[in-house]
Amino acid sequence: MLAAVSGLLVGCDFSCSPSRRKPIVMAAGSAFKGRVLLSSLERLESLDRFDAWLRQERGWIGAFDFPFGLPRELVMHLGWPTPWHELMAHYASLSRLEIRNTFAAFCDARPVGQKFAHRATDKPAGSSASMKWVNPPVAFMLHAGIPRLLAAGVDLPGLYSGDSRRVALEGYPGMLAREILGNRSYKSDDKARQTPERLIARKDLITALEHGQTRLGLRLKMSHAQRDALVDDASGDSLDAVLCLMQAAWAAQQGAPGYGLPASMDTLEGWIVTA
Repeated sequence: MLAAVSGLLVGCDFSCSPSRRKPIVMAAGSAFKGRVLLSSLERLESLDRFDAWLRQERGWIGAFDFPFGLPRELVMHLGWPTPWHELMAHYASLSRLEIRNTFAAFCDARPVGQKFAHRATDKPAGSSASMKWVNPPVAFMLHAGIPRLLAAGVDLPGLYSGDSRRVALEGYPGMLAREILGNRSYKSDDKARQTPERLIARKDLITALEHGQTRLGLRLKMSHAQRDALVDDASGDSLDAVLCLMQAAWAAQQGAPGYGLPASMDTLEGWIVTA
């Protein structure tokens, strides 16, 4: 039986250096009886605007496309704090250059094919190591994102107890996209690579979401104009935000306090919801 989910749901496609060209995209919606209704797509062109969005006086459950933790293996090797909140405070105190140099030194000392340490969630999710600083720079996304969630006082289930009306979970759109498309690419920030094949892949991905053809068992509902906007955004940022919205809807359906996160989750590393 699919339960009704009350309240605002949010999917966030995050950027650690947002701009007009590459904004943070927030997809907002609601869910009822297995249907997820997309209500709006909002583009935030600065981290200050992201901060302001987080601090609004309203409740929501959101899935955010950036890592919420670092690999335990890496943290232990570096001798960094192991309580999650202390680790995040230490990590936030470092500059991006310090992070890059520290992680590069760690990788340089390891054999080919095993350069990066991984979290337990990376394998089932198919996600990049959260210590990667390029392609994609998820280490910097964590560095920019988590301190803002903490400063806004939101709740991070399994990691940090905050305002239970505003619930932030780690999302990952690539996991849901791969379930539908396999290895077909549907997006690129490089205009030269925004090909007809990627356009078709976006259309196929959206159609599958509308028909509920994923293991989440949820169907996406939206207007023709919204559908066109998702198809036309060749960067895939809008579609990624919507994929995170679908993950947030699934988590909301599972309910508090765990929102579908595994009971055995490593509370230092965190976990990608729906993985």
